[in-house]
Amino acid sequence: MKTHTIYSISGLSCNNCVAKVKATLAPYADEVEVTLKPPQISLTGQKTGVEKLNKVLETIGSYKIGAEIIDSAYNDVAPATIAAYKPLMLVFGYILLVTLAVEVTNGEFHWHRFMPNFMAGFFLVFSFFKLLDLSGFASSYAMYDLLAKRVPTYGFIYPFIELGLGTAYLLAYRPMLVNVITLIVMAFSSIGVILAVTNKQKIRCACLGTGFNLPMTTVTIIEDLLMAAMAAWMLL
Repeated sequence: MKTHTIYSISGLSCNNCVAKVKATLAPYADEVEVTLKPPQISLTGQKTGVEKLNKVLETIGSYKIGAEIIDSAYNDVAPATIAAYKPLMLVFGYILLVTLAVEVTNGEFHWHRFMPNFMAGFFLVFSFFKLLDLSGFASSYAMYDLLAKRVPTYGFIYPFIELGLGTAYLLAYRPMLVNVITLIVMAFSSIGVILAVTNKQKIRCACLGTGFNLPMTTVTIIEDLLMAAMAAWMLL
């Protein structure tokens, strides 16, 4: 049985790009399908690895194959178990541990100190994982984020927005403004996630970049809405 794999791809801007990429990769798979919206490539009977394919694409332009996309029509998708979310749980656990340690060091617990510190850790760590493979993240993010679908550049900017927010929370820089920005960014981001989950799209969550195979489920919705809710609470 031939394997069928779908990947995100960055650099596509027009139908000419689609045709050029398809023709270039034709020798490396039995069947090649490329779409502009969403920007992805489907390979049936893939004959070589992604690294080799990206080297071939470099010869024709700034195209890069990114994260693999789960497609339930061709693949057996494992249920979203606790094990699938182990990386996300560990990241949250470490951030929570550090922020709680800060409260212990200060001798008493204050929500208005704990929350900014937790959000600083969240944004700094999550932006780090996204920046490890910026183009791959941007391609994956464009699979479900409403703005990134229409403006692909936003996918490249988003990790730096998180980095800026994390730094601002860490430095306690203009808390009111930063909380407003966080509320808007996270609430808007959650809309795309909610639509993807509601429509039962079998795609990977890009919250930790492309380094982990995290399924897109209600856990991702909770993650975004939690940060939006914390920002809203601090505005009260």
